[in-house]
Amino acid sequence: MNTLIVYATTHGTTGKVAQKIKEGLNVPCTLINLKTDNLPDLSEYQRIIVGGSVHAGQIQSRIKDFCRKNTLELLQKQLALYICCMHENELAEQQFTNAFPEILRNHAQSKKIMGGEYLFEKMNFFQKILVRKIAGVNETQSRINEAAICEFISEID
Repeated sequence: MNTLIVYATTHGTTGKVAQKIKEGLNVPCTLINLKTDNLPDLSEYQRIIVGGSVHAGQIQSRIKDFCRKNTLELLQKQLALYICCMHENELAEQQFTNAFPEILRNHAQSKKIMGGEYLFEKMNFFQKILVRKIAGVNETQSRINEAAICEFISEID
């Protein structure tokens, strides 16, 4: 099944997760970073996976715009959705709910929260200050949820 993985990444974590998904699937996959790549014709793909990262409580506008502009086409495909964020439990679930339109969430074959990272070496001065103040974190941390990635792959493969 020809698969398109569409994502947006700020510091690289969502791209890492997209790559892990691609490596775990046993089908041809195309990775498209909405910040750097041109979007191909969606009609060429039977399955589309959409992922983004949450910063200051919101997913990237490129992901929101992609979902809004392509809702009808996405509803005709096998769809899977994921976010990368550092929160867990109810707050992470709320961020997922805010990230994607209800109609797409209801249609998705798999929906996962993949954990996240604070990558201080990739943050600008302002971002570092915000993370230190809001999250109380002073150094790089990785909490990518490998189990969630494996579950996601098994649900869609």
